[in-house]
Amino acid sequence: MPEATFGILLLVVAGIMNANFTLPMKFTKKWAWENTWLVWTVFALLIFPPLMAYLTIPGLSDVYRQAGVGPVLVVALCGAGWGIAQVFFGLAVDSIGIALAFSMILGISAAVGSLVTLFTKHSEKIMSASGLMVSVGVLLVILGVAVNAVAGRKREAVLGTGPKNVSFGRGLLFCIISGLGSALVGLGVEWGDPIRKAARFATAPDMWTPNAIWLPLMVAGAIPNLIYCIYLIRKNRNASKFGESGTGSYWFLAALMAFFWFASTLMYGVSQGKMGNMGGAVAWPLFMSLIVIVASVVGVLTGEWKNTGTQPVRIQIAGVAVLIVAVIVLSMAT
Repeated sequence: MPEATFGILLLVVAGIMNANFTLPMKFTKKWAWENTWLVWTVFALLIFPPLMAYLTIPGLSDVYRQAGVGPVLVVALCGAGWGIAQVFFGLAVDSIGIALAFSMILGISAAVGSLVTLFTKHSEKIMSASGLMVSVGVLLVILGVAVNAVAGRKREAVLGTGPKNVSFGRGLLFCIISGLGSALVGLGVEWGDPIRKAARFATAPDMWTPNAIWLPLMVAGAIPNLIYCIYLIRKNRNASKFGESGTGSYWFLAALMAFFWFASTLMYGVSQGKMGNMGGAVAWPLFMSLIVIVASVVGVLTGEWKNTGTQPVRIQIAGVAVLIVAVIVLSMAT
């Protein structure tokens, strides 16, 4: 099997896992969001990344020493920026609703992550066939998520699940900040290439070399998440919920969420390295598209679009169809 094909298949699995990693949260109803997210943060960003890095990268401290302070700091700053973006994601949802915020943020993230990589690392290929396909694919991703946003907004209007006090201008600002910050995950992997090369030099298996990048990126990303969750727990006085009866299984459910999310992220890192020189520009928008596609399909299958009428569902199907075309176009650019 060609490596690019293997990378795309990995991305499909990663997209399925990432789109569904919050499902266990539906069974942690006695906890507030911040309780579950705090435990998720500890497992997903502070336990799993160091554990995986130490298990797969020999001489990890020597790897960072050889890569130099610069690349490690850049990756850590990307992680911190991504962590801050998660806070603004929550604020965006409060302002304009989950459907519109989710679609806008992933669209901005896909476009920025791909085009910044294309223009900074592959500028000589911008007008080549592969470069043009990346550009067209990104435009299709933006169009697809925009159509999904319209469908989601109509769904919220019919079901009455949208935010009570809509502030579109404020929500748009929060989406832009979150989208730009979210793109830093893909850019961090791309800009952390010196760390990947140092890990390869340390005889780490090639598929696991991104783990040396995930460690500083995710640990730094944990800091804003922890601060925000602790702030909300103190503000809402929800600390006692951790010891509430019948919530013992919630710790496992939050850890399960972390496992699915972290596993999908690992798969993204592996797949990015399998897509040749244009991997960074292609893999990120592909990943974002697959997440939206899977989330849309799961939403329909689980009844989230029940009793919304035919128009929102038709618009949603059209958006998914555009994203599928985007996936095909981006796949051809590998």
